[in-house]
Amino acid sequence: METINAKEFTTNPELTKDVDPDTHLKNMIVEYVGEEINPEDKNVTLEMVITVMANQFPELVLALAEENWIRGYQQALDDVEVGKKIAEQNEESNKLREE
Repeated sequence: METINAKEFTTNPELTKDVDPDTHLKNMIVEYVGEEINPEDKNVTLEMVITVMANQFPELVLALAEENWIRGYQQALDDVEVGKKIAEQNEESNKLREE
């Protein structure tokens, strides 16, 4: 089993990958971000795109973050319900075995 440290756990490796401008919209965004940040190696990463978008189009980034948070919270609540049902079934099964 592979182990990772806390920094690796909390860092999304996708953020450091170069963006492949394989669509018209991606190309426009990559060109714009490249002009704004002007990276030395001329490569634009996803983290750079997010930084520029957060600074210049914060309502988009906020809407995405809020939606992600709501979906994650709902998933956690659903997981708790499923966990309760499984625990109750195990408890009932253990009672039947004891009888």
